[in-house]
Amino acid sequence: MNLSPHFTLEELTHSQQAVRGRIDNTPSKSVLMNLNKIATLLEAVRQLLGEYPIQISSGFRCIKLNTLIGGAKNSQHTLGLAVDFICPGYGTPKEICQSLLDSGLKFDQMICEGTWVHLSLADDDMPTRNQVLTAVFEPGRKTQYRQGLA
Repeated sequence: MNLSPHFTLEELTHSQQAVRGRIDNTPSKSVLMNLNKIATLLEAVRQLLGEYPIQISSGFRCIKLNTLIGGAKNSQHTLGLAVDFICPGYGTPKEICQSLLDSGLKFDQMICEGTWVHLSLADDDMPTRNQVLTAVFEPGRKTQYRQGLA
């Protein structure tokens, strides 16, 4: 099922971990509405990045799946409002984040996660934060998040 010209429901809900764990990652109607919003955001991102294909590594995660992979308890992925992706034809995750930041694109949160970009929207009843973070990985320590694009 196409959610937009370039993004399908399957690519925004597929998970190898869900398949392995036999977890039903089918979105509810409200989550499906949110996934439509994410697909619209991804269309804008694709346009800003020169129409290069975007590869999604994680979209919607039901609570059981999110728990299995160790996702944050308040993850916007569980609402269908977040996506993790790369765009190799355009550049590195840091270059992608910088371009999105420079564009003035509206989002709730953008995290440069090192090897991918996390992008999310705010739930309808929440203010949009336009928060930009960079993940910092240090051996033997939990991932730290710093304000801004480092």
